[in-house]
Amino acid sequence: MIASTDNNNTMKAAVVVAAGKWEIKQIPIPQTTKGQVRVKVMACGVCYSDSMIVSGRVGPIFPRVPGHEIAGIVDALGEGVTKFKIGDRVGVGFFGGGHCGECTDCLSNSWVTCKSVGGCGISFNGGFAEYTVAPQDALSRIPDEIDFLQAGPFCCAGVTVFNSIRNQGLRAGDLVAVHGIGGLGHLGIQFARKLGYEVIAVSSGDDKEQLAKELGAHHYINSTKPDVVGRLQALGNIKLIMCTAPAKESVELLSKALGFNGKLLLLAIMKELTINPLQLISKNQSVVGSYCGDSRDTEDTLKFAANQNIKSMLQVYPLEQVEECLNNISKARFRAVLKIGDF
Repeated sequence: MIASTDNNNTMKAAVVVAAGKWEIKQIPIPQTTKGQVRVKVMACGVCYSDSMIVSGRVGPIFPRVPGHEIAGIVDALGEGVTKFKIGDRVGVGFFGGGHCGECTDCLSNSWVTCKSVGGCGISFNGGFAEYTVAPQDALSRIPDEIDFLQAGPFCCAGVTVFNSIRNQGLRAGDLVAVHGIGGLGHLGIQFARKLGYEVIAVSSGDDKEQLAKELGAHHYINSTKPDVVGRLQALGNIKLIMCTAPAKESVELLSKALGFNGKLLLLAIMKELTINPLQLISKNQSVVGSYCGDSRDTEDTLKFAANQNIKSMLQVYPLEQVEECLNNISKARFRAVLKIGDF
């Protein structure tokens, strides 16, 4: 192993020792094995799915250090690592690397669905600690223009939004609606605008209109006022509705506003939807999902965000307040981030 100079052998970490039970304690700094990279964590975003992991609803073996929106600096290299060097600024997202390169999914260029891939913060310790270790294919380079606090959320929420939009076959100028102006939606508006689409923001209340316009929306629709579908259709042939809020009834209603060849893009987990098949058939519409992306997609997201000056709206916590942060995550307006390193 090639490592930077550091005389300490323990680190501070937020450890889930059993479902729902936290301890902030000193644990050994992880060592790299073949093909792995150690990252000195500067910041780590906090995702709603972290609460599912902490509760035990999504498969970790406890004790476990969660966190899959990691931004930091390469600190040590395992044998065979050639893509990175000590001091590189890198991010790690939910895609935990380790793709086999040989299965049908890998050969179809779908690393994220390879059965050999681990989940950062689930199958191995994540970023709620001063250091983490991950396979080199899990890492993405962070441009110098993006600070560590911003970079973390782009490794999950950012890539989820950016990768989903860019893979829908849209053309510049197409009409795109973003439902919800929260953690995903406020990024969705920015990415859609910078990708060249005419953007409609859809949310409840008139109070969000100014923010939606500042983020880049051309139009704002207050979903609590009558005839939402009619007001949306009056704007033109909507090619995509990105659903970032888990509001089943609202999504079912909004689907009726889709135009010909329109797509209903689901990014929020919600109860089963009821959509009229005749509507889909007669207007050649489809309902699609998007499963975040791999490290290559994350790197593309970070580059695009740097080039287009896209920013995440953040609430910053110290590592010691991770439990408080997660307890309030469902109430968070945008993105929450733990500041861990000194920068």
